[in-house]
Amino acid sequence: MAVMVFEDSESRDPKRYLWIMGTIAPGCALLPVILVTVTGLQLFWWIGPIIVFLLVPLLDLAIGDDHSNVRDEDYESLSEDRYYRWCTYLFLPLQLTGLIVAGYLWSDIGLNLLDKIGLAATLGVVSGIGINAAHELGHRSEHLERRMAKLALAQSGYGHFYVEHNRGHHVRVATPADPASGRFGESLWEFLPRTIFGGLRSAWTLERERLSRKDKPWFSPGNHILQAWSLTSALFATMILAFGHVIIPFLLLQALIGIVLVEAVNYIEHYGLLRPRRPDGRFARCSPRDSWNSDRLVTNVFLFHLQRHSDHHINPGRRYHTLRGYEQAPQLPGGYASMILLAAVPPLWRAVMDHRVLALYGGDIALVNTKPAPHRRLPRLRRRTGRRRGGGSPPVLSPADSR
Repeated sequence: MAVMVFEDSESRDPKRYLWIMGTIAPGCALLPVILVTVTGLQLFWWIGPIIVFLLVPLLDLAIGDDHSNVRDEDYESLSEDRYYRWCTYLFLPLQLTGLIVAGYLWSDIGLNLLDKIGLAATLGVVSGIGINAAHELGHRSEHLERRMAKLALAQSGYGHFYVEHNRGHHVRVATPADPASGRFGESLWEFLPRTIFGGLRSAWTLERERLSRKDKPWFSPGNHILQAWSLTSALFATMILAFGHVIIPFLLLQALIGIVLVEAVNYIEHYGLLRPRRPDGRFARCSPRDSWNSDRLVTNVFLFHLQRHSDHHINPGRRYHTLRGYEQAPQLPGGYASMILLAAVPPLWRAVMDHRVLALYGGDIALVNTKPAPHRRLPRLRRRTGRRRGGGSPPVLSPADSR
């Protein structure tokens, strides 16, 4: 059984000095050349996937969960403590330095193709976690942090995320209209094209409407999507001019890996979850029940508390270190890193997750966010949970849920 870390701590923030470990992710881009030079092992070009998909899940199992929450009386002072901001600010220079080093190595004729692909996979992990850092910075009200969010997104070329996540996903989360909410019975591989192209389409519509309200044309300096894409174009053009066109396939590969990684996390965060409707037909406000959470300590530190996802959707303005866990929130059997591995194998994912989704809604498939077409496996899954369609009762929002 997993150890509960910091459960009885009286510290204002028992994880205070662990948050700097979030810089390990961008540091992955600098590790390969050091580790390969020191050990001579070519395996270390793949250090990013090794850390994220092997080391982090193992550490999650060994170290266990952290259920500690920030006390109400400490919230203001912790929110204003600039140490926590610097833990995210440091991500950007490390990320860009790693990309420059990788560009140099991709242009090196002495490095074989497999090793260059491994380095691209490592940079892709950094790129994907960079989108998570941009996610944290993009929710802030300070102009500097929002600009840094766009810079962090430049490596992945996923700048429209800045618009779609804040103004699209947060409004439609856990509803059929949200392209970033995984549907029950939908595999990760079905979800990816739907969310990537759906999110792009949604972001473009949202930004066009925003500019229209200000009587500005879509092609204007104020377009947030064009700003972000311009940063990507400038970054990639500078890299190609510096290291040659030979690096183009690896630049594109690392960006694609980063995009797939962040969308795989989106898939996990809301799979099958559906907000209940109010009497007027509108969806209820976000509650703790509308996001899958995990209190695995290591992944939470690595991803700046992304796994306390319910509180993030209820209070998107809260900084990462003050996010709280909720007893009402549905819990995953592992951290996000290990759940991505499960999601990559759809039969394994469904064996682990589908009965959990149905149990959350009392076995009533009508309350679940499902694929539009009925799925043949549903009757067998309902029998597994011991309930039949319509046998459960609708989710009732408690005062804590409906804040």
